[in-house]
Amino acid sequence: MALVVERPRIARTLPEVRGALARRRRRVRTQSLNIAQTAIAASAAWALASFVNAKPFFAPVSAVVSLGVARGRRTTRAIELALGVAVGIAVADLIVLALGTGTLVIALVVALSMMAALLLGAGNILVNQAAVSAILIATIQPPSHGVSPTRFIDALIGGAVALLVGQVLFPRDPMRAMGKAARPVLEDLALGLRTAADALRDGDVQRAERALEIVRAVNDDITAFFDAVTMARETHPVYRDPRRARERLPVYAEAARQLDFAVRNTRVLARRVVATVRRHGPQPEPVAEALELLADSVEALERVLEEPGHEVESRRLALRAAAKATSVLPEDLPMSTVVVIGQIRSTALDLLQGSGLSADEAQRALDAAADAEEPPTEVAMRTTERG
Repeated sequence: MALVVERPRIARTLPEVRGALARRRRRVRTQSLNIAQTAIAASAAWALASFVNAKPFFAPVSAVVSLGVARGRRTTRAIELALGVAVGIAVADLIVLALGTGTLVIALVVALSMMAALLLGAGNILVNQAAVSAILIATIQPPSHGVSPTRFIDALIGGAVALLVGQVLFPRDPMRAMGKAARPVLEDLALGLRTAADALRDGDVQRAERALEIVRAVNDDITAFFDAVTMARETHPVYRDPRRARERLPVYAEAARQLDFAVRNTRVLARRVVATVRRHGPQPEPVAEALELLADSVEALERVLEEPGHEVESRRLALRAAAKATSVLPEDLPMSTVVVIGQIRSTALDLLQGSGLSADEAQRALDAAADAEEPPTEVAMRTTERG
């Protein structure tokens, strides 16, 4: 059994910290426009509502909530959601006015506001925000001077500002949003695979653990990718280029599904890399090279999503990865290394399907390339012509 030398703990944690900070900075950059829009909407709502109410507390609240749930949706749906926020505030106002405040009233107001949000077809964000708004009404600013439309008007102003910012001034581009959401998934997945390759090559346990952490962090990004696809399905009929949207939307939708599978397989792969390196040290070079080829295929898949015509490169790299990993199976390998090879093949299959192949086509291409029946490049070309 190979001897694995443990590095000092400080050498192991600094790369992890730098990697985590880099991913978080990238997420901030990705959301910078949304952050700026939300800040502008909140301040503008306060300024406008100040002409009606000296302290228009619910105007910026409504603006932020409405912008968050309505951004990128069809205009009619965005108006419904914005009105829903205002109506929810008004209903909670009336309930507190009639029943006063107290433990049971808070429970009633929160329950009714959440049910109303669900009846509007809202997601978890709006449902939770409706509950928060109801709590604020029932506790911080309960009505004390009879029925007054002031806060309802504040909420309407906030919703109107949100619609102006999200639907008129900065309308959401569904194609760009999907591409933007896919990028962190692909970048982190590729980084995790490359880090795992280095760990296998060097027998570095800490690097293998870092690869696992990187892949685990992709979960939030894949969720955001699915959200972007869902939003694009709703908004593509009113997109300025609906034909292109109709053509590219299925590509992104299938890629999201297959990338979800690829992330799960890579997570299992990374766990096995940790176990393999810890027990057996460095592994055969072709296995590490296969992981790097998978990373190359992931990066090529980003070009496939942005514009058709790059499918051959992504498929060729995925098939080369599977063939390279399979080539070492006749050797006497630890069982954990064999499992890693199996996960490489599974991930390659996911990437082939993510590039547009059907499940049967991807499996046939993988079998042909891995069994050396045909070179990976020829298989990739043939599947592209048929697809």
